[in-house]
Amino acid sequence: MATILENAMNATTAGLAAPTLSQRLPGLLMATGIALVAWLLGHVLPLIGGPVFGIVLGILVRNTLAPGGTYTPGIQFAGKQVLQWSIIALGFGLSLNQVAKTGLESLSVTLVTMTVAFLAAWGLGRLLNVHDKLKILIGVGTAICGGSAIAAVTPIIKPDEHDTAFAISTIFLFNLVAVLLFPLLGHLLHLSDLGFGLWAGTAINDTSSVVAAGYSFSKEAGDYATIVKLTRATLIIPICLVLALATAWKQKKQGASDFSLRRIFPWFILWFLVASAVRTAGLVPVAIQPALHVAAEFLIIVALTAIGLSANLRKMAATGARPILLGLGVWAAVSVSSLLVQLVIGQL
Repeated sequence: MATILENAMNATTAGLAAPTLSQRLPGLLMATGIALVAWLLGHVLPLIGGPVFGIVLGILVRNTLAPGGTYTPGIQFAGKQVLQWSIIALGFGLSLNQVAKTGLESLSVTLVTMTVAFLAAWGLGRLLNVHDKLKILIGVGTAICGGSAIAAVTPIIKPDEHDTAFAISTIFLFNLVAVLLFPLLGHLLHLSDLGFGLWAGTAINDTSSVVAAGYSFSKEAGDYATIVKLTRATLIIPICLVLALATAWKQKKQGASDFSLRRIFPWFILWFLVASAVRTAGLVPVAIQPALHVAAEFLIIVALTAIGLSANLRKMAATGARPILLGLGVWAAVSVSSLLVQLVIGQL
């Protein structure tokens, strides 16, 4: 039986027109229904979170029930277009003013840890023979903001669905370890509240895990870690632009006949900036901000559920333990470098 990805490739090869709404509806309903279950489970177990439940449930459904080609158009739409909408929706919850001061204070540490993450991903990835797109996904996820960063770069580098699922699962594993381990290590190292907040905000990936670890240490550490993390998350914008230009250059070098910088440019990132500017200007009524946050959260879960529904578990298993070892190495390098930079600049 052909996989969902193979069905999509066959449809493209056959020169079929873009799917209609009625053709997309079965897959969209499936992804949305599973996402709703994942969202509820995420509220019951926030340490795991809805996005992880979504991608896991999607993988389970994909590899047990094997949805047929009828569901392909909607699943593809949810995994691409809905994914971009979710990133734009996140912009309405991010005020650039509120993070500016803390962002400048933490920028030196953040830039060092980002550089270490990408260098470690490149070096260890070559050593472990992990292919380029999976290296980028794990590197970006560790350097910036976990699953959200992976979701943001996915439309640009266009990895296989199982690579995206593997990267998110790997990042989640080390998020869970960090939530349990960081507060203990912080007390053993006698870190200050601000020192621990800066460490957690620059070395833990997903925002939910940063918040959990920070407030487990102290309220002050949690407040500081959250703002550092939000500032760090904004750096996904220049990273996406760099990746888009690199992808465009690679296509042009390869002589791609359909090369177009306008087509490959991540326009959804610009709309994310517009949404953030609207939020910063105070044009988003306070009364609807919680609803916008819930909408953004749910759209991400729908998109990641669709990615799970497209993931081939056999291919993921064939990848072996190397991506997990890569994730461990990059995460350890980021964690240590954050502490070292704070030590050097006297912030510990």
